Amino acid sequence: MTYRHDVRVRYVDCDMQGVVYNAHYLTFVDDAFDCWVRQLDPTFETTFGWEVMLKRAEIVWDTPAHFADIVMINPSVTRWGNTSFDVEFKGSVGERAVFTSVVTYVVVDHDQYAPMPIPEMLRDHLSN
Repeated sequence: MTYRHDVRVRYVDCDMQGVVYNAHYLTFVDDAFDCWVRQLDPTFETTFGWEVMLKRAEIVWDTPAHFADIVMINPSVTRWGNTSFDVEFKGSVGERAVFTSVVTYVVVDHDQYAPMPIPEMLRDHLSN
């Protein structure tokens, strides 16, 4: 099973050029990842005692998204480490590529925010 997250571009997401302001792509990515993980458990932080924190983010822009476009975001894990992993997010409007983002996440315990091994249930969830 692959996960897909759709975002309708709001007027507030656009800049004076009439296209999505570059920083908003990270908001779209963050929302996509949060919704994907919460399919595992809506309150995973308190239920399991761990969280997933962004460590590094990169965006490569291809073409603009405009007001009222539906940006389809397809995430996939491209690297698994011991405590961190990379997710590639491909954003498109229809068949037209809009952006690609690669985000490195680290799993931390909910109390001290110290890195911890990736829980098997998270690895399984994001691998399907």
